[in-house]
Amino acid sequence: LQLCLSSATLLTSTACLGGTACVVTGQPFDTAKVKMQTFPSMYKGLVDCFVKTYKQVGFRGFYKGTTPALVANIAENSVLFMCYGFCQQIVRRIVGVDRKTKLSDLQNAAAGSFASAFATLVLCPTELVKCRLQAMHEMQLSGKIIQGHNTVWSVVKGVIQKDGPLGFYRGLSSTLLREVPGYFFFFGGYELSRTFFASGRSKDELGPIPLLLSGGFGGSCLWIAVYPVDCVKSRIQVLSMAGKQTGFMGTFVTVVRTEGVLALYSGLTPTMIRAFVANGALFLAYEYSRKLMMKQIDSY
Repeated sequence: LQLCLSSATLLTSTACLGGTACVVTGQPFDTAKVKMQTFPSMYKGLVDCFVKTYKQVGFRGFYKGTTPALVANIAENSVLFMCYGFCQQIVRRIVGVDRKTKLSDLQNAAAGSFASAFATLVLCPTELVKCRLQAMHEMQLSGKIIQGHNTVWSVVKGVIQKDGPLGFYRGLSSTLLREVPGYFFFFGGYELSRTFFASGRSKDELGPIPLLLSGGFGGSCLWIAVYPVDCVKSRIQVLSMAGKQTGFMGTFVTVVRTEGVLALYSGLTPTMIRAFVANGALFLAYEYSRKLMMKQIDSY
């Protein structure tokens, strides 16, 4: 029991440290992504979005939604990496190998995909609040809402009053459609990259630079694979503030018909910048904390 508690504490600490670093460095890029996804006609590109945001609401505008983003990141990564180990054991049972057998890159990708389904349940509510705060100014500028909510609590209260507790799960199906295939590519890309850098050696011998690059590659694979789904999710979660919003397929078809396929890729540039840096740091923290955890296990 003490060993399990120690392991959980280490994983949570990793999620807290990694999540804080990811949000502090990546939040401006994430904010630009959400703004460009939901209101692509307002911005010509990343630089234009940064300049207009700074002129209209100042530097603080880049960090709108930081609190829910931090909660989302920590909660998602805590659940994701704890469930990842559990799902690896499930994959071992399915393929009929010993619990200590090293899984292939494809099998690790499948385990990560399974784990992401659990993480979605804690991610969806916090992402909804984050996205609404990030795009609140644009919602007012476009005339979709008269008065916006400028704090986390006001957004939370507004969701409860309008839709009840289940309102926090608006966009859940879109989040699942993004997470499950996305994390297959995330963990798959990470493991493939580690295999490349290891060149026949043990992956556990890799230093910080290969781990950073592998994590960045995994994050890039995720977003390239599922970015249109994330764009639809952002629209559903943000535009539902103004009234009833159609589901995933309805929103997807409307965007393609009225704005074209390229609208589904609005904001991809800031996303890719953020994904490489943030996920590189995340996996570096994960691997070193995992090694520390294994040392503790060996000492018992």
